[in-house]
Amino acid sequence: MAINSFRDLRVWQAGMDLVEQVYHVTQAFPKHEIYGLTSQIQRAAVSVPSNIAEGHTREHSKEYLHHFSIAQASLAEVETQMEIAARLKYLPPEQLSQILERISSLGRQLYALRNALAKRL
Repeated sequence: MAINSFRDLRVWQAGMDLVEQVYHVTQAFPKHEIYGLTSQIQRAAVSVPSNIAEGHTREHSKEYLHHFSIAQASLAEVETQMEIAARLKYLPPEQLSQILERISSLGRQLYALRNALAKRL
């Protein structure tokens, strides 16, 4: 399959799925968290596919790798913030488990793609 756009990347698609799930889950957070944890988690989640897309449109592989690194860092942010939400009882354990599974899968995809790209340098 030819990659004509960042939209063709499975890792970008998985990032978009994560954003959708994060927005769904955070709707149930307490209203007093709207400008706190809710906003922080949503921004970090949005950063993942956004950086994959931006990196893919860059002309140089080094820039692509840099943006993948940012996407991985944002993914770690989402993971940490979801753990915080669970500790605060904003998120039931089964939802946390589903999100962590998705985060882990996406992290493996990012890692593999980043390594493949680094080898080409």
